[in-house]
Amino acid sequence: MRGFFDFIRTQGVVGLAVGFILGGALSELVRALVTDLVNPVISVGLGKAQNFASSTASVAGVTVSYGHFISVLVNFLVIAAVVYFIVKGLGIEKLDKKKE
Repeated sequence: MRGFFDFIRTQGVVGLAVGFILGGALSELVRALVTDLVNPVISVGLGKAQNFASSTASVAGVTVSYGHFISVLVNFLVIAAVVYFIVKGLGIEKLDKKKE
């Protein structure tokens, strides 16, 4: 059993598992935060009355959906920040054993 735990600590499986679980658990919460709070604030700031995620621009006859991209980017940044601060706050990064 000790060999199994050494393998997990050496290969960084704990950090991977924590990131996967937290990312999955927080995904829906962050999506709601971005959709219901962040996008309306950005819409008001840019003078858009519509949903910011559906904002587009026409450039040389091509439609660019910049609103959706920015929403997904904000979604990712919030999830990454939350996972980072939880891992740092709990000291989980110290569980992985350094290779010698």
